[in-house]
Amino acid sequence: MSKKYEESGVSLKAGYDSVELIKKHVARTKNLGMLSTIGSFGGCFDLGAYKFKNPVLVSGTDGVGTKLKLAFELNIHNTIGIDVVAMCVNDILAQGAIPLFFLDYLAVGKNYPKQIEEIVSGVAEGCVQAGCAIVGGETAEMAGFYEDGEYDIAGFCVGAQEKELLLNPINTKAGQIAIGLPSSGVHSNGFSLIRKILKDNNISLYEKFEDSTVGEVLLTPTKIYAKEVLIVLEKIKVAGISHITGGGFYENLPRCLDKGLGMKINKNSYKVPKIFHYLQEKGNIDEKDMYNIFNMGVGLVLIVDKKDVEEALSLLNNAFVLGEVTNSGEIEIL
Repeated sequence: MSKKYEESGVSLKAGYDSVELIKKHVARTKNLGMLSTIGSFGGCFDLGAYKFKNPVLVSGTDGVGTKLKLAFELNIHNTIGIDVVAMCVNDILAQGAIPLFFLDYLAVGKNYPKQIEEIVSGVAEGCVQAGCAIVGGETAEMAGFYEDGEYDIAGFCVGAQEKELLLNPINTKAGQIAIGLPSSGVHSNGFSLIRKILKDNNISLYEKFEDSTVGEVLLTPTKIYAKEVLIVLEKIKVAGISHITGGGFYENLPRCLDKGLGMKINKNSYKVPKIFHYLQEKGNIDEKDMYNIFNMGVGLVLIVDKKDVEEALSLLNNAFVLGEVTNSGEIEIL
């Protein structure tokens, strides 16, 4: 071990120990195409194992944002990894792609092997939920750059689909139905505002909220929709999918619609989780802003023909008819 490197605040031994601790978690994610093992210079994946005829690769990258600050304060690190996988996987799913493999980048102020293991266990759990393999990653110990015990994490996911099966906004038409899939909570956007609301109102993360605490409810990991939605894509011609993240309904719904189209949303078609009402009240936020910032309890939206609605609902977990595609060119929430 390098004594000089240790004196600078970087522990090579801690890095080696971390790799050993995470190997068992990475092994859980093995799928058909996974070839490489942790420790290689690059991640290898056998696309041929999936028997695609005319494949297109679809990629997505994202982080978790300032939600990490809650994880630091609560000292809970085994859910953040699920978030980073979800934010990438749900995005490529919105293109109609099958998630295949994932890499993560984790930068820490100081390498605590058990903390690294907790974080990566969440990444592995997210990948198991999505059906994709961890084929590599990077952990960087950056002494003096991040506070001791703090870190940042980002992810990169690659999926694939037959070229003719990729989703395209031109397939959406007025009269088609929007099906909503419930979120698990706030997911991973809006946390700069959330943290400001908590600070302005002197709200502790340990304050009781329903059967839990404010912090634990807010830290609930982002839901991963891959397995149930892929079943729908196999059986039904889906016209479009929207992942409701930053920008809420007003920014994300138009991304899956053809030019000139809009959507009429029935806000009473489902029950908005109480955490959103809580944030709205404490932050004195008007309703339109809420739908322009948060997912409001809807994590993913599928657009299908009317004739396919019942079958789609039967294949999804707790899904509901959210609204209808219109010629208005606007997102109307009524």
